[in-house]
Order: sequence, then C-alpha cells, then structure tokens
Amino acid sequence: METLDKFDIAILQELQSDGRLTNAELAQRVGLSAAPCWRRVRALEEAGFIRGYRAEIDREKIGLGVLAFVRLDADRNSGDVTRNLENAIRQIPEVVSCHYISGSGTFELQVVSRDLNHFSQFAREVLLNLPNVKDLHTSFSLGEVKSGSALPLSHLLAKSTSTAKRAGT
Repeated sequence: METLDKFDIAILQELQSDGRLTNAELAQRVGLSAAPCWRRVRALEEAGFIRGYRAEIDREKIGLGVLAFVRLDADRNSGDVTRNLENAIRQIPEVVSCHYISGSGTFELQVVSRDLNHFSQFAREVLLNLPNVKDLHTSFSLGEVKSGSALPLSHLLAKSTSTAKRAGT
C-alpha cells in the first residue's frame, strides 16, 4: 500500500475520532459497504498506517495532576551511551513521551506525577540517576489548551486529489 485514496483517508479520520466504531458504522460514514471497508482497515493496519487502538484516559481523574516537561541533558552523546539512556527512559511508566531533540538538551520528556512533591522525589531518585544524565531543566504545565493524538490529514487529501487528476489526464 503505497498511496492512500479518499476512502483510506476518510477511514483514518473516522478512526482517529472514534476508534471504537463498528465496521458497519465506519463503512456507513466513509461511503463503503462493510466488506471493502474491513479489507481497507486491515490493509491500513498491515501497512503500518494504523499502529494500534487504545483508550484515552483523563490523567487528572486518575490522580496524575502534574504534567512536567523535562529537558534532559546527557553528559556524552556517543552511540552506546545514548542507547543505554534511551532504553532506561523507555522503562519508566511516568515518562509518557520522549523525544530526541535538537538545540539545547538531548531529550525532551513529558512526565506525569500525582503532585509536585512526588515529582520532586521522582526527579531526584529516578531521572537524575539515569545513566549519563548531566542535568535536568523542568517546566510545568499550568493548564492544557489542546491535547490529543489525532494527526492532521488534509495534506493527504490534497495529494490524493492531485494524484487522481494526473492519472485521469
């Protein structure tokens, strides 16, 4: 599956909005019958466009009121040392996101915690003791303006339309 057509894009949009749609509901929303819709979803999964399905949980309702953005500076950036640090970060449940970044710092982490006291203890006992960590710089979320993992797909629609026009001429 190299290119996505309007039905594939519509399927992705609908599943991003509601991953619990039945195949019949999804097929109706995208304008396909059930069998072709199911085959397209399977093809999107197999091609890696759809990586999984999960519930979105309200972190505050489960007692994780603090969201911290932690820029972690590594002492050295050699391959083995960086891989060891990456593997250690992957094992920490409180780290919900980690990105290798350009500019100042080595990694940008999103860390959740119950409160500031628990975060402070976590930073001292866990983050500062990771292999090769030189320093931490932390900012705290004061309020969430936008959160979600839905990706914009409008650029795919424009690409799909231009590809269809070229194929028709």
